[in-house]
Amino acid sequence: MLHPDLLEQARGLSDSIVALRRAIHAEPELGLHTPKTRDKVRAALAHLPLTWREGPSTTGLVATLKGRAGPGRRVLLRGDMDALPMTEETGLDFSSTIPGAMHACGHDTHTAMLAGAAELLCARADDLAGEVQFMFQPGEEGFHGARFMLEDGLIDPLPDAAFALHIMPNSPHGLVAGRAGPLLASADQFDIVVHGRGGHASMPHDALDPVPVACEIVTALQTVVTRKFPVSDPVVATVAKIEAGTAHNVIADRVAMRGTLRTLSATNRARIHEALKLVATNIAAAHGMTAEVAITPGFPVTVCDGRAVDLGERVVRDLTGEHGFHRLDAPIMGAEDFSYVLEKVPGAMFFLGVAHEGADWRSCCSIHSTRMMVDESVLPLGTAVLAGCAGRFLAEGFAA
Repeated sequence: MLHPDLLEQARGLSDSIVALRRAIHAEPELGLHTPKTRDKVRAALAHLPLTWREGPSTTGLVATLKGRAGPGRRVLLRGDMDALPMTEETGLDFSSTIPGAMHACGHDTHTAMLAGAAELLCARADDLAGEVQFMFQPGEEGFHGARFMLEDGLIDPLPDAAFALHIMPNSPHGLVAGRAGPLLASADQFDIVVHGRGGHASMPHDALDPVPVACEIVTALQTVVTRKFPVSDPVVATVAKIEAGTAHNVIADRVAMRGTLRTLSATNRARIHEALKLVATNIAAAHGMTAEVAITPGFPVTVCDGRAVDLGERVVRDLTGEHGFHRLDAPIMGAEDFSYVLEKVPGAMFFLGVAHEGADWRSCCSIHSTRMMVDESVLPLGTAVLAGCAGRFLAEGFAA
């Protein structure tokens, strides 16, 4: 059972959680190397009985708490630390001081909630059997930070379970949501270059115009998605950028296209890669042209273990009551590099609604918005959920 005062104890840490969040928010860092954020975390938790590990590839940290009640299970809690290359427009007193960088995905809150969970669990070390790993991870925004930390051996030996939270500013205040199975999609980038032969726009018959060929590839790709893949195992293919030409009366030599492929299964991920190559190269060939296709692998599918989701639901309901947890009907086609951890370890990620209480959460700015706002009063709940998942797993495992 959870300690009956866990949420109240987390609320008692509210000032320190919010202070750390605001300090990180004001100095956002991008990519795999976030030294200022790392140093803020180390300073905030320096008084705790934690052992620390760092690796060569990132400024990521893994802090380990060894319970003093004896050996036992090992559980990991993760919070990401990097920001996005965006200019903040919130007008907050603690807005970003770094031009062109902003915590628009809530990683500042994830780190602060995880630090709060470390405080709660360290205070109960005498009652804990086993270990808790606190994974402070940079490079989530497309940089594969979790994969690098795994490759660096920072999470060796692997835990028996892993949990993470992600805030949602356009979700009801304090509501925790999750689902068993695929939660988030794989995400890969593709680049296609169609090579033709340029010429005068008034004489297309003397050229090989790649622009209509590129348009044909775009529409054919959408037909492939709707006719080759079942709606029950969805695929999303989006051409997000097309670039060609220099003037209104010049036929270009080439067209460059860039986009994303999203799937919810490894099988369809491989199939859409192959289909994209076939469509692009063969349509180009049918018009006497060539197409180069490059696919840059991104994050795998984020798959949550049903037992871990059940555990998280029990924790949330014990903390907030019967209506505090919501089972999502369908996955979300965004992507997450916590998926690398969940490929190796049974666990779950949950979403935490941080819209202001009473607000029309449907109209709130979403993550990756320059005007994204967070109701900081929800953060102690996130801290309690993380600590509760870790404590319950150490005590009970995945037992119902």
